Amino acid sequence: MKKLLLSAVIIMMAMVGFSQKYAYINSEYILSNMSEYKEAQAELNRVAVMWQKEIEAKFAAIDSMYKRYQVEAITMPEQIKKSREEAIISEEKAAKELQKKRFGQDGDLFKKREELVKPIQDRVISTVNDYAKEKGYAFVFDTAGEMTIIYADPKWDINQPVMQKLGISVNSELDED
Repeated sequence: MKKLLLSAVIIMMAMVGFSQKYAYINSEYILSNMSEYKEAQAELNRVAVMWQKEIEAKFAAIDSMYKRYQVEAITMPEQIKKSREEAIISEEKAAKELQKKRFGQDGDLFKKREELVKPIQDRVISTVNDYAKEKGYAFVFDTAGEMTIIYADPKWDINQPVMQKLGISVNSELDED
């Protein structure tokens, strides 16, 4: 009797495991169709270009200082040469620090991206979670990025219903690409 009961429990657990539903999304596709994401990306690009110009201007000024130093170095006393060299090195160090501050790991651009894009990504994730719970999916995979799926049956693609819940309408001609 115990063996029969144990077998029944194992069979029921296996059936529950096989009856789980899976779905997938492509978060890059969803985000690329969100106007607020496009606006955030445009703002990030604008800020990055502005900061890059700022850094390029600093390096151009340093280059100009160095060229002027090379021309004038012939007639300069040793103490003034050393002082100018230190000033050039100091300016170059400051420019590199600014570059690191703006574009380095955990730099200003990273923080700006977190400020602008993370709330949008969080909204998509929350919507996917709500939709998955509503439809009874055990797992929802994201095919964007590192996730590799060799085959995905289109019937499990939930991009469109997630986008509808987010209020995104997509021209069907674009979907066929």
